[in-house]
Amino acid sequence: MVRLTIDKYLDERGITRYELAKRTEVKFQTIDRYYKNRVVRYDSYILDRICRVLKCDLGDILEYVDEK
Repeated sequence: MVRLTIDKYLDERGITRYELAKRTEVKFQTIDRYYKNRVVRYDSYILDRICRVLKCDLGDILEYVDEK
């Protein structure tokens, strides 16, 4: 399973969801769903915006968890 770790990444850097939404120009509700890991289908456009603004790699905000 792929899991978002945006919550940890933002918390470590002191960035709020509101600030991320403002900087990425993505609706707060969308950022909130990504933050709370409630996304079923990941939008590459949204992930690209987040990575560009945070200056991070995709691996910094996503992790693979083996469900065995």
